[in-house]
Amino acid sequence: MFKQSLGAVCALTVLVGCAGKPENPVDHFTYRNEPLVKQVEKDMSKSTVLELGGPPSSEINRTVSPGTCNNYVLNKDGKQQPYYVSFNSADRVDGKGFLSCEQMEINERERARGHGI
Repeated sequence: MFKQSLGAVCALTVLVGCAGKPENPVDHFTYRNEPLVKQVEKDMSKSTVLELGGPPSSEINRTVSPGTCNNYVLNKDGKQQPYYVSFNSADRVDGKGFLSCEQMEINERERARGHGI
């Protein structure tokens, strides 16, 4: 019994560790109607994102992939949630999610290291 439980825990740990976006589904539900969450799509221009979401709280130059990343802070019912929108070198959206740009960069770096890139 113990070995079966241990095996299940190990398998679950591996699956969770391989998840591409470690985000909380509750965040997506809570903020689903925010313009950045609802309307921003891959390949959208940076200027359109700025029209939808306004100026970011900060912008960083990406280090893993060429481009930039905008940090936003979503607010609802007194709760704040970081949210990023990343852009490729052509200023087109190539990612978004409920992390800060810095955390997204750390995750990208870890994925690249794990795949021998």
